[in-house]
Amino acid sequence: MSQLTKKGHACIRLEKDGQVLVIDPGAFSEADAAVGADAVLVTHEHLDHFDEGRLRAALEANPAAEIWTLRSVADKITTAFPGRVHTVGHGDAFTAAGFEVEVHGELHAVIHPDMPRITNVGYLLDGSVFHPGDALTVPDRPVDTLMLPVQAPWSKVGEVIDYLRELAPRRAIDVHDGLLSDIARTVYDRMLGPDGPGVGGAEHGRLAPGETLAL
Repeated sequence: MSQLTKKGHACIRLEKDGQVLVIDPGAFSEADAAVGADAVLVTHEHLDHFDEGRLRAALEANPAAEIWTLRSVADKITTAFPGRVHTVGHGDAFTAAGFEVEVHGELHAVIHPDMPRITNVGYLLDGSVFHPGDALTVPDRPVDTLMLPVQAPWSKVGEVIDYLRELAPRRAIDVHDGLLSDIARTVYDRMLGPDGPGVGGAEHGRLAPGETLAL
């Protein structure tokens, strides 16, 4: 059994068999969000998902720690961490910190038509937990636990609802929630819960930063 701990904003930390994997320790997550990690995955280059200082803290704390990410991020950090950065893209599969990882997706969601789209990848862990980064990517296989980007400059709640309906995971846990006030959270919880328009039967929940869930 693995454990999932919510960190700030879009960052999560997973532990299994004494190993730790962290996804997206960006500038809106805790300064030590990735410290202690054996593997770090980064979905894309935006600062709320990728912060070199947080990666440096993790790799200095654990000389065996490695990073898996897309080329745009890898190009920024390979020199700083020689031999410890792996470039991945859609369709790749690898093992990191004891987790079997599949890469799904290619592009960041559209923020505005006048803004060029950057690359974004999502990570499916052990065929169960999916973190899509900044996109509403639908993997070509079922998802048990979806890390749901609940609020972003590129999304609206109707799209989030339809995304949940399409994936139909067993549970959805909010990420990308750092810009939400406590008032906004009650609105999203109602819309995505049993009193809302329906999200395909998914159990929707939210973890406070530092709160852990057994998977």
